[in-house]
Amino acid sequence: MMNGSGRGWERIRSSGSRVGRNISLPGRPTSSRTVRLGRVRPQAPGHRTIYCNDREANLPVRFKGNSISTTKYNFFTFLPKGLFEQFRRVANCYFLLISILSMTPISPVNPITNVAPLSLVLLVSLIKEAFEDWKRFQNDLVINSTPIEVLQDQKWETLPWKKLQVGDIVRVKQDGFFPADLLFLASTNPDGVCYVETANLDGETNLKIRKALERTWDYLTPEKASEFKGEVQCEQPNNSLYTFTGNLIIQKQTIPLTPNQILLRGCSLRNTEYIVGAVIFTGHETKVMMNSMNVPSKRSTLERKLDKLILILFGTLFFMCVIGAIGSGIFISRKYYYLGLNEGVEMAFNPSNRFGVAALTLFTLITLYSTIIPISLYVSIEMIKFIQSTQFINKDLHMYHGETNTPALARTSNLNEELGQVEYIFSDKTGTLTRNLMEFFKCSIGGEVYGTGVTEIERGGARRSGMKIQEVQKSANAVHEKGFNFDDARLMRGAWRNEPDPDVCKEFFRCLAICHTVLTEGDETPEKITYQAASPDEAALVTAAKNFGFFFYRRTPTTIYVRESHVEKMGKVQDVCYEILNVLEFNSTRKRQSVVCRYPDGRLVLYCKGADTVIYERLINGNDNLKKISREHLEQFGSAGLRTLCLAYRDLSPEIYESWNEKFIQAKSSLREREKKLDEVYPVNISYFSLCHDYGLFQL
Repeated sequence: MMNGSGRGWERIRSSGSRVGRNISLPGRPTSSRTVRLGRVRPQAPGHRTIYCNDREANLPVRFKGNSISTTKYNFFTFLPKGLFEQFRRVANCYFLLISILSMTPISPVNPITNVAPLSLVLLVSLIKEAFEDWKRFQNDLVINSTPIEVLQDQKWETLPWKKLQVGDIVRVKQDGFFPADLLFLASTNPDGVCYVETANLDGETNLKIRKALERTWDYLTPEKASEFKGEVQCEQPNNSLYTFTGNLIIQKQTIPLTPNQILLRGCSLRNTEYIVGAVIFTGHETKVMMNSMNVPSKRSTLERKLDKLILILFGTLFFMCVIGAIGSGIFISRKYYYLGLNEGVEMAFNPSNRFGVAALTLFTLITLYSTIIPISLYVSIEMIKFIQSTQFINKDLHMYHGETNTPALARTSNLNEELGQVEYIFSDKTGTLTRNLMEFFKCSIGGEVYGTGVTEIERGGARRSGMKIQEVQKSANAVHEKGFNFDDARLMRGAWRNEPDPDVCKEFFRCLAICHTVLTEGDETPEKITYQAASPDEAALVTAAKNFGFFFYRRTPTTIYVRESHVEKMGKVQDVCYEILNVLEFNSTRKRQSVVCRYPDGRLVLYCKGADTVIYERLINGNDNLKKISREHLEQFGSAGLRTLCLAYRDLSPEIYESWNEKFIQAKSSLREREKKLDEVYPVNISYFSLCHDYGLFQL
């Protein structure tokens, strides 16, 4: 286990490490649940109500507590359930049968010779199971006892996680873990944002941005938080990590809630002094725990192979015993003196009843030859696995991560040998198994490809075909920056004004600078600013816009500020404030992200970026030749190993926008099937674009 904060990380990770494969797909409709932070109301069938700072009002609802348990057994189920798991093994069933036979009069051996080894095998296995489950229990105990600050009597009181209840207001400090699923109310960061690491949920190390509703930003101090009286209507607990449907009703105002306002249990707070949140799901109703499967009894490949071998050995043994039993039935009447047949034996092995003699002899021989299947093998395997996990894997310095003080930890010894059975590793092309770094590499604007770089895939393909690629030497003034690996003087330092389609270039750069959810940190200068993005793609695109002369440097909930160079005339720099009216975020259904913005002169524009399949089917009619050329460029980018997206835009009339926005607000405020209703609204009247073309991201 890790020390300090690292230890907390590992403990939290254990509580959510068994994320199942049955995660709900985004957009799948779920039943609703109401989290109410205010007056008492009867519980409606499809949702439920939770009250803030009023535990007594919540008592009739009987919400689940925040204590969790990941153990396989308890005091009463350990022996019966543990024995059941042991007798799932074919060998143990066989040895039990032999032990029973050895206690009968037909057995030629002392029962202790079979009962004692079986008892030893079961004892060793049960002790190992008990030890591993005890470690799980201790881990649960530590997690449930983790301290958290809870608002009580207008001050922060420290309580263990297990005492949290739905509706409580909590404060989580930097690098701390969220003790339950929280509604994000306020943050010490400006603009009500916080940065969340979700590595324990999805393995992604990129910081995710979560944003509180502007209406709740003031509830940061205990005095202000005590005044928070609101009602949250939301879905029932479910296992979908990436969706959330709900409304916040505060002072008779209904505000839609999205996953951006939800902080999931198991995630950690980064780059933020502290946040304040309201508990909405606790314990086993949190999303991470609903994705946790019951601790399975895993059986390794070796165990399954041993079961097959034992069946083969038992078949051989049975064949030998059948031959012996047949021979006994044939020759019993000859009464050879060395058989020692006395009167008592002849009563049981009656020569006149050859079938009975053969049957008794069969069981006798099975007992006698039972050592063909070695019971000591299982004792040895259990001991080896236990020692291997506790003394070798857990103490292997080659698997120790010094930066986070994280040693290897074998959570079960049943699967040690599986580590050597891995033959193939399948991965998509997101870079999560590499450096997960995206760089802006090439783009196609107005039917012209920009970017002189050559990828390793292009070089490899040329070598295989015996061709030689003529690589253009990088210019001396090429920009070298993380996320930007582009070199083409035709677009740099305002040179794009001399291109055949400068207006399209301008829209391309503005789309990069405006259509995103990136936040800024640090000084508002190109050299010192830092971009915090939900994905490396977004950071690379905003960095590219900056280097093309469209520097995004500030964001508020309703505006984006861009410092534009060379737009009016060569060398002129101007700060432009764009009003952000709507942000339609990317999801797996839409496969695109859109932003509706208003220019200072009142112009309404919809900017969109997304997969070529969804962008191209929404383009306005005409200009087929340009579309064809752009598709060819996309195929070239893809063949070169680049990740491709398309950019598009559309000018909107006030009438079209107002009509669409009214439907959008209604869909966004819907409690039931919100995702479905939003998907139905997105294409209406607004999604027919002019192409401002495509770009390629180089993945490291």
